[in-house]
Amino acid sequence: MKKLAIIFPGVGYTKDRPLLYYAGKLAMNYGYELIHLDFSGISWSKEKLKDHNFLLKTLEDCIQRTEKALSEQAVDKADEVIFISKSIGTVVATAYAKKMGLNVRQICFTPLEFIQNFIEEENGLIFYGSGDPYANPDTIAAICKDKKLEAYCIKDANHSLETGNVALDLTNLQSVMQKVEDKLASPNS
Repeated sequence: MKKLAIIFPGVGYTKDRPLLYYAGKLAMNYGYELIHLDFSGISWSKEKLKDHNFLLKTLEDCIQRTEKALSEQAVDKADEVIFISKSIGTVVATAYAKKMGLNVRQICFTPLEFIQNFIEEENGLIFYGSGDPYANPDTIAAICKDKKLEAYCIKDANHSLETGNVALDLTNLQSVMQKVEDKLASPNS
């Protein structure tokens, strides 16, 4: 049985940062083969995350990179596929799945509001922070409710799901990873 977990990083949040690193480790524990996508080399700044034209251009670039990277992976032939994404990677993951007609489970860390155009109903586990300056938490909550997505808001957390209190951040990270593990352990949920 072929199981794939594809990691879609943020432009500045790589596979080695805590959310993606530990989610990837958990996926490997459940027998998933990891595929890490790379969106490095994109000229970006945090201010650009709020720029609609930048997002569209970056999305197009990242989807092309994704198509090239996954062209020989036979993603559509795998028995189980899960996309694990962060920030702009959430938009790329959901847009790529929709474009390719893939029915994959999505785990999205700090999604951008633009995912509402692509994510399928009842097909996502979403984590976002109430203090995220790059995505309105009320809008993300409304998208999740409308699309019937399992969603968790981390109080006072920023775009990295961090609050500035290290002990609280570690507790939150542990809670988030427990929910990720629960999702990985139940392939039909």
